[in-house]
Amino acid sequence: MNLLQHGLAWIEPAIAAYGVWALLIILYFESFGVPLPGESALVAAALLATRGDLEVEHVFLAAWTGAMLGDSTGYLIGRFGGRRLLKRYGPSLKLTPERLTRLETMAQTRGFLMVLTARFIVVLRQLNGLIAGSVGMPWSHFVVANALGAALWAGLWSFGVYYFADTFRRLI
Repeated sequence: MNLLQHGLAWIEPAIAAYGVWALLIILYFESFGVPLPGESALVAAALLATRGDLEVEHVFLAAWTGAMLGDSTGYLIGRFGGRRLLKRYGPSLKLTPERLTRLETMAQTRGFLMVLTARFIVVLRQLNGLIAGSVGMPWSHFVVANALGAALWAGLWSFGVYYFADTFRRLI
């Protein structure tokens, strides 16, 4: 409960001032690597929607848009500079040339599934686009998987929390 209360206390003033635009900005920056509490902010915004302070559809659209644009920005950063950084600093992060080759192969064969599911795993959600761009995943595959993954993730944490808020509150 403390985490949700903290998330709600943190996001409530921002949403009171800027509406769902605050949520969109938080999720945009979190989605390309900035360490922000995006998922907590989304849950808090969905809980605010249960009180009638926001429209849950607007919460979903802001979350989906922020996540999509943030991952796409991360992809572009990775595409135009990430590979050089991986080659230069990868070994210090235990990313050997062999592991990098395996990661590239996996991105080519299972990239769609990787991008789709990474949205649901905390650290991978923030690095998803950067990694996909760095290892050369085709843009057309990335953007479809990113859109679908962001829709599923935003739908779960906005509509799921909104429609099951009473159950959710009892569990906490």
